Amino acid sequence: MEECISVFDMLKIGVGPSSSHTLGPWRAAERFLHELRDRNLLDQVQEVTVDLYGSLSLTGKGHATDLAVMLGLSGQDPEYIPVDQIDSIIQTIRDTHQIQLGNTYTIAFQPDTHIQFHKNFLPFHANGLQFTAVTPQGKITETYYSIGGGFVVKEERTNAKKKSAIKCAFPFPVQTAAELLQYCQNEGKSISELVYENEKSMRSEEEIDRELLRIWHTMLECMYIGCHTEGTLPGGLNVRRRAFDMHQNLIGTLPYQTPQEWLEVIRKTEVKFRQILKWVSCFALAVNEVNAALGRVVTAPTNGSAGVIPAVLMYYMVIENHQAGAKEIKQFLLVAGEIGSIFKKGSTISAAMGGCQAEIGVSSAMAAGALCELMGGTPEQVQMAAEIAMEHHLGMTCDPIGGLVQIPCIERNTMGAIKAINAAELALETDAKNAKVPLDKVIHTMWETAKDMNHKYKETSEGGLAITVSLSDC
Repeated sequence: MEECISVFDMLKIGVGPSSSHTLGPWRAAERFLHELRDRNLLDQVQEVTVDLYGSLSLTGKGHATDLAVMLGLSGQDPEYIPVDQIDSIIQTIRDTHQIQLGNTYTIAFQPDTHIQFHKNFLPFHANGLQFTAVTPQGKITETYYSIGGGFVVKEERTNAKKKSAIKCAFPFPVQTAAELLQYCQNEGKSISELVYENEKSMRSEEEIDRELLRIWHTMLECMYIGCHTEGTLPGGLNVRRRAFDMHQNLIGTLPYQTPQEWLEVIRKTEVKFRQILKWVSCFALAVNEVNAALGRVVTAPTNGSAGVIPAVLMYYMVIENHQAGAKEIKQFLLVAGEIGSIFKKGSTISAAMGGCQAEIGVSSAMAAGALCELMGGTPEQVQMAAEIAMEHHLGMTCDPIGGLVQIPCIERNTMGAIKAINAAELALETDAKNAKVPLDKVIHTMWETAKDMNHKYKETSEGGLAITVSLSDC
């Protein structure tokens, strides 16, 4: 049975630093509150405890998992919460030893007591968390799994049952890249046109267009903020922000006041090869520095890889096509979202399950395919671009130092963006009939590689750079 995954499932607005370890647990907490409300029990809750398991425990502090569940239980929405209020909300909980469930009912809450970290893994997924509410009727316990990209599911058997019962409403339901290509050939449509038809089965054209542009404006604002903020990132690694200095050296002296004016000014700057590399890297660094500082980003398809897609789309708009606007933005995001959904269905977008190939690799493939279509590529060439990008990320480990989405994560976004551009160019210069590796094959290979990968290299901070370089070295 095909699984319906919208572009808006793959590209979600939220708060950093991690989609699996911050956004997912936040959404799980919201879901727990919703289930308590459905049972008319929220106002009867006397105590809530949260147990974090596996990867959520091993790197939970660095990824602000504990803060995320507190914010979720408080009724805050990661898409709309003013990020400058996060610290004060958390500090109030710590100072008063109380939390307002759903921003309505106040109960006693000690973060160090009511949130527990357990290094053992639950069977279904590496990112498991359990909420328990004590009521006069007894205890209510629910277990959730943050499976990557902000997606949250319950137990495997429950999730599988739901999937089998839901029939995909898309006119062109897609499970594999081969199916997507067949639809494009049969209908005579580009990938973006086909995806748009699917989205129209769920939303009006006006809503689709509005929400796609809202996603882009969030990306643009994120790049803008990152390029205009200096200092050191939080967390203890003392990582100095680099986008600010790089931007200062690139931008020149023309005045601007808004992110859109900034974009127009960049179009007037020098565009030699070195400058292009620097601009693309600057855009990607900016996004992931904002992400590392608990700023607002677009999960694309994860927070740790949030810089790749905006950097590549910005590259197209300020370097390749100065006339590009809303039409090209929507086209790019539709293609990127569809490619990401195929990877999610056929493999994983969770670093806790597949290493960084599941994050940077997938985001690079999404960006490569989207850029390829904007540059005039056929659906076959679009899939080739995505395949090339992923092929050269296979086996990439997830080994964040100190459990923080900083080293090597931030720089990896620059590499993923550059590879995406290169992959698109290679695909455009290739007759797709000569392709040796179909996209579905590389997705399958990625999943097999993920299963073979040692758990130490799957977002546990128990191997690789995470143990070779310690906090004291920094």
